[in-house]
Amino acid sequence: MIKILDSKKKNFCSSLDNLLLKRKKTIKFDSNIVVSIIEDIKKNGHKALIKYEKKFGKNSVIFSRPKEIQKQIKKLDKKVKKSIDLAYNRIFQFHSKQKVKNIFYKDKLQNKLNYKYMPIDSVGIYVPGGTASYPSTVLMNAIPAVIAGVKRIVMVNPRNKGKQNSGVLYAAKKCGIKEIYSIGGAQAIATLAYGTKKIIKVNKIVGPGNLYVTTAKKKVFGDAGIDMIAGPSEITVVGDKYSNPNWVASDLIAQAEHDELSQSILISKDKNLIKKVKESLFKQLKKLPRKLIATKSLESNGILICVSSDQKLIEVINKISPEHLELNIKNYKNIVNRITNAGSIFLGKYSTEAVGDYLAGPNHVLPTSGSAKFSSGLSVYDFYKRISYINLSKKGIETLGPSVITLANFEGLEGHAKSVELRIRRK
Repeated sequence: MIKILDSKKKNFCSSLDNLLLKRKKTIKFDSNIVVSIIEDIKKNGHKALIKYEKKFGKNSVIFSRPKEIQKQIKKLDKKVKKSIDLAYNRIFQFHSKQKVKNIFYKDKLQNKLNYKYMPIDSVGIYVPGGTASYPSTVLMNAIPAVIAGVKRIVMVNPRNKGKQNSGVLYAAKKCGIKEIYSIGGAQAIATLAYGTKKIIKVNKIVGPGNLYVTTAKKKVFGDAGIDMIAGPSEITVVGDKYSNPNWVASDLIAQAEHDELSQSILISKDKNLIKKVKESLFKQLKKLPRKLIATKSLESNGILICVSSDQKLIEVINKISPEHLELNIKNYKNIVNRITNAGSIFLGKYSTEAVGDYLAGPNHVLPTSGSAKFSSGLSVYDFYKRISYINLSKKGIETLGPSVITLANFEGLEGHAKSVELRIRRK
């Protein structure tokens, strides 16, 4: 049964904390199998990759041939192609606004100081496969990399029943991705991080996946960069007496159908809305193709929260720090600027999160499990590295040097002090 909390109750804060923590604990699992796969790929390369693909993916075809890709793309419905084209254009347009600016200035001592943005050389994009594949994942991860100027973009995508998804392949073509491998799971992440004789490793890995994929990304971090440690998807919807309960319920269900570990939360000051939304949830679930997944998600992780004031509402939102936040309320302008923790915020009754998943423009790769407290969604900036340049003048080292010597000696680093002393010592 979906949980109902009231902020007026004495144990409200502890109850909410426990429910949020319970879900995080559920997400964790034994990672030994992932570690074994990674070590095997590192040691045995392509041979190990083939072994795990046959074992877990029932797949022995790693390399996607151009003719096969073209054949699959031709099968794609024209309406789907048109929708992918629209999504590509909107996502590209939004991310193109994320311009970076190099810094250069010369101080009064004639020291020259630079800060330069440079694109990462190579990036691997993991696109989930199995029972479903997601063209939107390709677009959201590849477009920012393209705009940043990444030279080599690699896509890995598991086959489903021996074939790759035509929509995923078409989206990859739109993004100019030519290097595509039919692999998945932890073995795909290990291959991207360490390479084999036939597949060159990449510098950074992005894209969502199941617990095995996410754990593998965490384990290879340091040998390769990663976008984030993302958990199952989440939504928090804020409603009021003006909200349509059927709309609100449908948005909660839309998130719940992703995964049994997904989390859907409703917050409102209106008890009547909460009651109506609860009733609507069960009615709509009956007709949903992914009913079992959505029902399990709502029963295990769903929460309906009644709050007593706007202040309490804001406190609860910032505590949850949701991946997606919908302000399905009449006067959202009164509170939106006081919300500091959220991955993406959808304003007004027409702004359903589902549009953000596909083609609103901003990225749908967002922080989960409360990490919106300290991190942001994927962007063009994630595909740059930044290098600082320091060019000291003679006057600069002579003027700044004594203070450096003082600080170095204070910290007990005499070698640091000596390296400066040698440059400013008068002959």
